[in-house]
Amino acid sequence: MTLRYLLDTSIVSSPVSPIPNPEIIRRLDEHSLECAIAAPVWHELIYGCRRLPKGKRRAAIESYLLDVVRASFPILPYDEIAALWHGHERARLEALGRPAPFVDGQIAAVAHANGLALVTANAKDFVHFKDIKVENWSLRHARR
Repeated sequence: MTLRYLLDTSIVSSPVSPIPNPEIIRRLDEHSLECAIAAPVWHELIYGCRRLPKGKRRAAIESYLLDVVRASFPILPYDEIAALWHGHERARLEALGRPAPFVDGQIAAVAHANGLALVTANAKDFVHFKDIKVENWSLRHARR
């Protein structure tokens, strides 16, 4: 199956959140073979997990990250093509008075460089980037 979606941290972390979003779970089940994550998302997931105190919750999240996320989704690099687009977009957004968090720009750049829709529960973080499609899987959509 062809990759169509790049998952943001908010989507990948939903299944292990205290109250998982059922719409995100449904969409992940439906499209998992068409999804990838960006290297900066993998960083955010690992960093967030390692900041937790040692215990059952951290162990469960570590297991989810290695046994489910890493095993299920290709991790796409933030490469030269992504960096070029990101540099242009970062300068454009700053000139408009709309600077974006650096890591959000990296994630958007990986989506753009690979021609993938960026899937997030926080669409507002990505709407100002040009030439990327953003989908919010946390919202309930009518089935086709």
